[in-house]
Amino acid sequence: MVPSLFLSKESKMMSTRWIALLGWMALWSAIARAEEREEAIRSRYSKTEVRIPMRDGVELFTSIYTPNTLDAKAVYPILMMRTPYGVGPYGPDRYRNRLAPAESMEKEGYIFVFQDVRGKMMSQGVFENMRPHLEAKQAGQIDESSDTFDTIEWLVRHVPRNNGRVGMWGISYPGFYTAAGAIDSHPALQAISPQAPIADWFFDDFHRNGAFVLPMAFQFFASFGKSRPEPSVQSPQGLPQTTRDGYQFFLDLGPLSNVDRKYFQESIDFWNAMEAHPNYDDFWKARNILPHLKNIRCASLVVGGWYDTEDLYGPLAIYDAIEKANPGISNHLVMGPWYHGQWSRDEGRKLGEADFGFPTSTWYQEQVIAPFFAQHLKEQTVSVAIPEATVFETGANRWRRMERWPPEQVERQEWFFGAEGAMVREAPNDPPSTSSQDRFVSDPAKPVPYTMEITTRWARDYVTEDQRFAAWRPDVLVYRSDAAEKSWTIAGPIEVDLWVASTQSDADWIVKLIDEYPGAPQDGTGEPGKIPETFPSGRQELVRAGVLRGRFREGFDRAVAMVPEEPTRVRFALSDVLHTVRPGHRMMIQVQSTWFPFIDRNPQKFVSSIFLAKEEDFVRATHSLLRSASHPSKIRLPVLQDSAGGW
Repeated sequence: MVPSLFLSKESKMMSTRWIALLGWMALWSAIARAEEREEAIRSRYSKTEVRIPMRDGVELFTSIYTPNTLDAKAVYPILMMRTPYGVGPYGPDRYRNRLAPAESMEKEGYIFVFQDVRGKMMSQGVFENMRPHLEAKQAGQIDESSDTFDTIEWLVRHVPRNNGRVGMWGISYPGFYTAAGAIDSHPALQAISPQAPIADWFFDDFHRNGAFVLPMAFQFFASFGKSRPEPSVQSPQGLPQTTRDGYQFFLDLGPLSNVDRKYFQESIDFWNAMEAHPNYDDFWKARNILPHLKNIRCASLVVGGWYDTEDLYGPLAIYDAIEKANPGISNHLVMGPWYHGQWSRDEGRKLGEADFGFPTSTWYQEQVIAPFFAQHLKEQTVSVAIPEATVFETGANRWRRMERWPPEQVERQEWFFGAEGAMVREAPNDPPSTSSQDRFVSDPAKPVPYTMEITTRWARDYVTEDQRFAAWRPDVLVYRSDAAEKSWTIAGPIEVDLWVASTQSDADWIVKLIDEYPGAPQDGTGEPGKIPETFPSGRQELVRAGVLRGRFREGFDRAVAMVPEEPTRVRFALSDVLHTVRPGHRMMIQVQSTWFPFIDRNPQKFVSSIFLAKEEDFVRATHSLLRSASHPSKIRLPVLQDSAGGW
């Protein structure tokens, strides 16, 4: 393909038209497919709408789809989703075009239930974001666990031909409701599948280690955050879009203190709450579901995506919390090569620039999720036992079955930041000096972009994007290992341990782990001296990235300023990976202090709350990464023992 840089104006216009045409064709194909599924569901199911009373008298709107067979002896399990996004379409004669986490389950016979959670859409009551769980409820007190319990109790008593066994599932926010609903499980609840579940909004969705995820929070609360005085079938509308260039839009927005003045006018309650609670205080701790995942007496299958830009922390943390607090239950984890909810939206063969070689979502639906619910809700024997962890190995493009996650059979290798951009295994032995540090200027007026995609939303595919656009910038430090001699695999969380300094009093520290492809294939393919056009020559494939807002280096509950030019230790973890690096590839680490607009700009001048920062607080700073014997910067990689030593 000819690079667009060298196309004529007419050719570029034609290329743009073809892209637009392909987009419309895909859209029409999706619409046609949805219509086909709706008709299939309409032919198999009868729909009713009910209002289920909770213990405090509030009624929750619920849609029920029951198999329309005339066999009075046939009984079916109930599979339920609770959601804040609406159970529409509303009306007993209007049908959804999807009922189950796997299409085959719609043909096998379940009673499917969808419920508007308290205070949303057609349900009564008051909605509360990430409603805190109450460990010891008094008479009349409610939380998401009690609403789920009361719903299940009503369903098993009132829905005809149910077999007394109930399951729950949901993606994203409905994944949170699934996990919360399993606390103090109702006796009829036999299986849950929290998928991309929210666990803690100081680490999920709108924050990463306290750093604010600007486009996600802004776009989400611009619509979802609006109050709903009375039950309604109408979803709130977002803000009008004035540009597709999110980088420029959020740069022009200026400090976060401008959001209310320019757009929200104090109308978004949860945005106001985020402004009022910039640190990890009791407000956020109360909304952390992890400490409360107890008394779960049903089987669990937690599902997540390695490339989920919204909720990667949640599934890993919720699986781990359920495992530790509920010994003896059947608890499983699935992590696939997916964006947020991709396993339920397309076949999972590709994501952005990554191609996994086969339909990973289809495999998961047929081999994991459908058998899981059949086993626990229909008491069917599965042909292959579902392992503790079913995890996709990127780089090698294959599924792996493991006895636990993270695996225990790892060697924790230390890699040090060395001179001249090298990543080495040997610890530095030189005393501190100007030659044992790398410096760069960070300018909030010209932050490093996190993606090359032009969008006002968060770029879904940035996690597979070639990172050369960042490596070319002077405000990004780049370190490389030698080329791998054989394949080896990183499995688990990655520990970052940096010594840094700054001329200012605050900074963000972003670390990216990258798999750098060789300039030419290492397997002898292609003609000598010629790189095949299909080979991603020199590609810098993002494997994992993370950030720590420097003010939280001593804990998330309080902000602490950096002392200018004083060596400061910064430690945090990058989320888990399962990635194999092939022969000829190099490990690359990029270090930077802006990642915009995915992470909002740190003023770099310490302020009590970044939500209150003013224009004049945003200042240039010179940051240093130290790498001397007394201040060694390093990362720790969990390397599978059967693959250790490849670099």
